[in-house]
Amino acid sequence: MTKERPGGAETVDGVLGALADPTRRRLLDLLAEQGEATATTLAEGLPVSRQAVVKHLAVLDAAGLVSGGRVGREVRYAVRPAALDRTARWMASLAADWDHRLANIKRVAEAAERDAHPPQPD
Repeated sequence: MTKERPGGAETVDGVLGALADPTRRRLLDLLAEQGEATATTLAEGLPVSRQAVVKHLAVLDAAGLVSGGRVGREVRYAVRPAALDRTARWMASLAADWDHRLANIKRVAEAAERDAHPPQPD
């Protein structure tokens, strides 16, 4: 049985793809800490160029994880948690399904063990 991914497969796939890169995860962490920042400010805390930061932010934006808004001549980026929340809910649901399946396997294995080795009368 395959679980339907909330928000569609493209949302979860986009989030997981975006988060696969450690620089993008770090950018998301920095934005979560700072609330809002420009690409220039974010690049100061990373070992990559401002241009690389802009490209990473574009991937995060396409995945729905950040948004950029123009304030004068600057573009300020902020975290958009909805796509991450949907992905986390999908992952939690998937984990719960596996827990249920593993509990069933354990129950069947324990029953088989009891049947194979019944208690001996004293």
